[in-house]
Parts: sequence; structure tokens; C-alpha cells
Amino acid sequence: MAENLLTAPVGETSAAGRPAHVPDKFWDPAAGAVRLEALLKSYLELERKLSAMAGGAPGAGEPPDRASLLRTLGVPEAPDGYCIACDHGLFQPDPEINGRLHAAGFTPEQAQLLYDLAAERMVPLIRDLAAEFQAEREVERLVAHFGGEERWREVSRQLLAWAARTLPPAAVEGLSTTYEGVMALHRMMTGSEPAALRGEGGGPATGGSEAELHALMRDPRYWRDRDPALVTRVTDGFRRLYPGT
Repeated sequence: MAENLLTAPVGETSAAGRPAHVPDKFWDPAAGAVRLEALLKSYLELERKLSAMAGGAPGAGEPPDRASLLRTLGVPEAPDGYCIACDHGLFQPDPEINGRLHAAGFTPEQAQLLYDLAAERMVPLIRDLAAEFQAEREVERLVAHFGGEERWREVSRQLLAWAARTLPPAAVEGLSTTYEGVMALHRMMTGSEPAALRGEGGGPATGGSEAELHALMRDPRYWRDRDPALVTRVTDGFRRLYPGT
């Protein structure tokens, strides 16, 4: 901030008559004046050092150009000089994007940060959109299977009420995310599933196959990430329980 001129001291000098803001090396006590030659020499030396740091020619006396400044900061000579790490496997470096980053003067660290932020923030959004799209397709299949939207709304209401009374919440949540899972719930509700799966026969269901399927459905990779291997495993398990359906 600039000094307040209303409160600044006037004519403040050192004991030797030198103004307080003038360094000793620039003051000639005999003449009582500033050593202009020493001041100019110091300025030229400072300019030379700044120019050398920025990639300019020593003693040129001209400010460095943009390319020199970018090289000093570590920006590569060309876009293919970026070494972007995409170990997550979600996407790969894009030459067009790298070209735009290079034109904007991004350093390798800044370019890497941009890719990392894309993986951290954008990919989950894309996954959510894909999951919503898939859910819409699954609902369309269910509507077609049950003969229309009105019939499906009634069936889904019945399924929710029955499942809430009969099955563990984790099982209901897992099964209700796929067409095959909903169809399995419907078969359970209508009594076409094995008695062990319904929990009949003197106690709760304890069959090995059921326990394994429920454990898989509680795995976040199944109900949240929709891992293809787990989804296939659960689907095949229900198909073995309900052959011919």
C-alpha cells in the first residue's frame, strides 16, 4: 500500500545527512547527494539477472518474450511433451485438449491436475447418468412384460409391500435395481420360488445359494457400481434357482 502522504515524515535524514530511504552505497556524503553512477550500475545488473532467469540473452536489455517465460516455468516445447498419467483407466490423454492446454501456457503439473480433477469430479457424474439411462431401459422392459404402465404400477406397488414384509432390506435394494432382480422378486411373491428361499420349513432361509446371493447383493460393487462380473453372477444364480424362466 502506498504511504500516507499526510502522515509521512518530511525531510527525515540519518545522522550523516543521508535521507533514511537512500542506502549507504548510493550516497555521497562529501557531495551530499545520491551517487547516480552507482545507482544506474545496480539497476543494470538487476535487469541483467532478471533477463537471464527468464531465458533472455545476458546484457540484451530487452524484456524476455512469452516463449522464454513459459520455458522457464517448465511448459514443454510442444503439446506432446506432456506426460499425463491416467492410471485409473477411465480415459486417456486427449491430444486436442493437450494442445489447448499448451496454448494456454499450462505447466505439466497444471495439466496433470486438470486431468485428475476430471477423473475425480466428472466421471462419477457420467456414471450416474449412465445408471439413470440404464434404469429407464429396465423399466421399459418391465412395463412391456406386465402389459402396460398401469399394470406395472400396480405390480410394483404390490412388490414393494410384499418385499418390505418378507425380505431383508439389502436384498430388496439389490434385487430392485435390475430387470432380472425384479422378475425374481415377482416369482417369489407369486409362490413360484423354492420353499427354502421363501424361508418356509420351520425357520428362516439358510440355503447356501441364498446366503451367497444375498452377500453378493449387499456388496457395494453390485448395488452401487453395477460391477458386470457381480451382476452376471447374481443373475446366473437366480436363473439356476428358477430354471426355464
